[in-house]
Amino acid sequence: MTKTIERVQTGVRVEKRLLKVLKGLAEHLDMSLGDLIEGLALHAFENKRPFSEETLGKIAQLKSVYDLDLTASDSHKLKDGTDDGS
Repeated sequence: MTKTIERVQTGVRVEKRLLKVLKGLAEHLDMSLGDLIEGLALHAFENKRPFSEETLGKIAQLKSVYDLDLTASDSHKLKDGTDDGS
């Protein structure tokens, strides 16, 4: 059953290389970036794995192309290089 929802426009800041990987993955999966992020969040909320082994392979390829070396353990330890400290 299809559910009707209301989407809102938002401005979020995301690490540059991570965004490139997400955009590349969304394109590979033929979906919008917003749909991909919604799916990731909904899977995470239910502690469910969002990707097949094949898709994980594509993610690894995209991470290599865009030099994304961040891992989940880095997620709360990142410092924005554009912050001036004020």
